Amino acid sequence: MNAPLPDRLRTRLSLLLRANAILLWAALVGFVGALATLLFRDGLTLLQALLFGRSGSFVDIATALPWQARLLMPSAGGLLAGCVLVLARRHAGGARADYMEVVAVGDGKVPVQLTLVNSVSSLLSIASGGSIGREGSMIQLAAMSASVVGRIARFNTERLRLLVACGAAAGIAAAYNAPIASAFFVTEIILGAITMNSLGPIMVAAVVANITMRRLPGYHPTYEMPAFAPIANLEVVWFVALGVLAGLIAPAFLVALQRTRGRFADSGLPLPLRLALGGLGVGAISIWVPQVWGNGYSVVNALLHQSWLWQAVLVVLVCKIAATLLTSGSGAIGGIFTPTLFVGAAVGHLFALVPQALTPETAAAPAAFVAVGMGALLAAATSAPLMAILMIFEMTLSYALMLPLMLACVVAFAVARAVNGPSMYEITARRAADEQERERLRAIRMQELIRPADTVLPLDASIAQAAALFRQHPVKYVYLVDAARRYRGVVALHDVAALYERDEASSRTCADIARPDALPVVTADMGLDDALRQFMRHFGERLPAVRSALDPELLGAVHKTDVLDAYVRLNRAPLGMQVEA
Repeated sequence: MNAPLPDRLRTRLSLLLRANAILLWAALVGFVGALATLLFRDGLTLLQALLFGRSGSFVDIATALPWQARLLMPSAGGLLAGCVLVLARRHAGGARADYMEVVAVGDGKVPVQLTLVNSVSSLLSIASGGSIGREGSMIQLAAMSASVVGRIARFNTERLRLLVACGAAAGIAAAYNAPIASAFFVTEIILGAITMNSLGPIMVAAVVANITMRRLPGYHPTYEMPAFAPIANLEVVWFVALGVLAGLIAPAFLVALQRTRGRFADSGLPLPLRLALGGLGVGAISIWVPQVWGNGYSVVNALLHQSWLWQAVLVVLVCKIAATLLTSGSGAIGGIFTPTLFVGAAVGHLFALVPQALTPETAAAPAAFVAVGMGALLAAATSAPLMAILMIFEMTLSYALMLPLMLACVVAFAVARAVNGPSMYEITARRAADEQERERLRAIRMQELIRPADTVLPLDASIAQAAALFRQHPVKYVYLVDAARRYRGVVALHDVAALYERDEASSRTCADIARPDALPVVTADMGLDDALRQFMRHFGERLPAVRSALDPELLGAVHKTDVLDAYVRLNRAPLGMQVEA
């Protein structure tokens, strides 16, 4: 008998809610993540007011300070930030707070205490004028908040990791006013795969975070974009050239950052002194170029709306890169996402001089090159062109920029990959290395896995020689070769034992009991799949390896464990495995 209609509707509604409950949790995480980023932003504002008696643009604050304060303040902030980090690491217990690692390969549990202490250290570095982005700690706090929500709700590991990914997207959306780009940032960079099971909840969290930030007091867009005029068809060529330039600059910037970190790490100085030294360098630069303080928001907005002398842009660009290398390289907690946007903006502004000089009647406005330069350098540095395209589009909301923006970002990404440039994020670099290893394994041939074979005898060897080999090696077969070392089969252990039982061993040779087709043979040019099929026909640990089917010269033996190990590494799930809801 059919259930009453209300009961059936109640059952279907219950199943529907259960299947889509993750979307409700994602919305909650989006709201909480926005509050976490707001808390960090307000903490930074408060700390600015305590240190300088005012808050707002770091460039304006630095400009108003005497040169002595401009020199020493970043160093003092770095020293305090380093002391906080030392205390944090003493009580970390080996835990790592990196939300990317927690989502990609971890258990979804972002350590609360370590994250909070790292955020305090980041506040000290940023508030004192460090040339580093605040978005890193904002995203980390949002991811931590999501992890706490998931643990309170007793989510399993897979759902908890997905919820932390939602928190990270919420943090990016709140920091940059780019909910679509933030969702693709998490799926493209952290998860490494775009599926609706993950993209749906992540998108919900990003949208809710963005709506929350817009409704809260003090909201304003990160970058105030001007209106962009339509771009002539031939002008697109200039943006392609800008993409090539960005694709070359981004790897050089990241390599310089890696080397600076290595130099500081090799210095042997305690962490607080390393951060203080980095801050002192930033302070020294800021005596002449105060624009190096902070993450560069105000300078980028000035490049978008004001006319600059190219000499001034070049000086600020070089000094900003040096300040970022010193701050981040010394070990300060913070992001280089925003400084990368700054570098792209300055490169775009300088590049705009070329078309304005050569084709002034059709050249696009410098602001267009600034915006596209930001996207192109970001695409090359993050190895995420789709995310970069969406982020700049969401910031500008300009369809006129879409075609040159898409071309520049894709070209910059391709050029950076062609020169084998590093990625901004370790998780991306590890995934790229993982993919390169799989490509190598796809092309692997048994020639690379052949080991020397110690159990080889000539065809005319005596049974006593075979017995001696069996006593020395725990194998079931001894390989036989002729005078030209061509493989001629095997001698089986049980055949040798049978001869001794019948007292016939002294009158026989290995050729008399040879088994030509007892074992499948592996050839040197055989791939993994074919070799695995050969092992499926034989239950032993090793097979004879010959040069080719036409030239059966014995080269050695291939072991099943080596083939299986290579096969498993080839077919294992990628580092950013898909997260199921």
